Amino acid sequence: MTTIAEAPPRRFPRAAPDGLIASILLAFLATAGLFYVNIMSAIVAGVADGLGVSEQQAGWVGSANVYGAAAGALIAVFLVKRVAWRPAAIAGLLSLIAVDVGSTLITSIDVLVGVRFLHGLIGGALVGIAFGVVSRTRSPDRVFGMLLAVQFGLGGLGVMLLPPLAPIYGTQALFYALAAFSTVTLLMVPFLDDYPIGRLPVGVTAAPVDAKIRWAPLMATLLAVFLFQAGNMALGAYIFGVGRGYGLETGFISAAVGWATWIGILGCLFVIVLGLRFGRAKLMAAAMTMTLIGTLAFHFSADPIVFVAANIGTAITWSFVISYLLGMSAEFDRAGRTAAMAGFASKMGLATGPFLGGMLIGGHVYGPLINAAALVLSLSTIAMLWPAALLDRMRTPSLNNTEHQ
Repeated sequence: MTTIAEAPPRRFPRAAPDGLIASILLAFLATAGLFYVNIMSAIVAGVADGLGVSEQQAGWVGSANVYGAAAGALIAVFLVKRVAWRPAAIAGLLSLIAVDVGSTLITSIDVLVGVRFLHGLIGGALVGIAFGVVSRTRSPDRVFGMLLAVQFGLGGLGVMLLPPLAPIYGTQALFYALAAFSTVTLLMVPFLDDYPIGRLPVGVTAAPVDAKIRWAPLMATLLAVFLFQAGNMALGAYIFGVGRGYGLETGFISAAVGWATWIGILGCLFVIVLGLRFGRAKLMAAAMTMTLIGTLAFHFSADPIVFVAANIGTAITWSFVISYLLGMSAEFDRAGRTAAMAGFASKMGLATGPFLGGMLIGGHVYGPLINAAALVLSLSTIAMLWPAALLDRMRTPSLNNTEHQ
């Protein structure tokens, strides 16, 4: 008779479901569908140079990609409990590869906008499914920290290497890079554990699904997420244009933004180390003050040192604050509904920033764009501090002790 111990061996070895290797694999899976956001500045600059279109038109390509991702994220909310995640992830990755390779053949900006919306739709659904898998791990915060590290690390490499290639090889270099990332991720999927729905890791207690949601502070948090992502991406998507507008060379800009993106990993590492032992409100207030100073400093980008410092400072605070904002959103409903809403708000902000920011660019003058980004980030600061302080007061000593463990 065949016993459980004698069951046929798996075709591929599986990483320990709650281990470090699994965190890395899941980080790649959750990044693949939205990786273009981390190299958005490279894509905007590359499409403008490769297709010979304006920065505003190139920005619409990025916006279409992220608006599609927002729609895909909403679809994922209804799919995550109804589909087997591994076949869905494989199908999604194969589709992303096909669309990215197909994008290399497109020379019309209007057609490219539509195709990239489709890419975003698929990628957003894939990210949502991946987030559902992450929620079944013992320490989702560790996986999300690894997710940000992967995004910033590889994003920094992308913005350093890709923009100089676009004038030589056209936009093909950009989309082949995205296809390559999805291919690498596809090869990782077989080595992940099954993560069945309802999996409850040892030592983790499930939160009640029907817990009452405090809608007023949640709406303030979601507004803060939207404004924060929109303000940052409005400027970030055109950062190459900002540098060029102040007389800096593309090679220098690529290196500066790339290194800043890598150094930005410190932000998510700070979140992992600090946790909630000091609460969120004070830390976020300090980080947003640095964000506003760094954003306004771009007015002085003619000085290369200021340009580098502004990029580094805002990269660190970007990963720091968004980590806390998403964590805040999750606390309003441990079942995951509000975290999904935050994902949608985040993607809408990432898409809206470049779309509206492009309208403020005229004659390679970027002052109005910098001022608008600072204003939006100021409004985000106002929106986030009240719910952050409220959640800090709601935390009991026992919860804080649990956070330190």
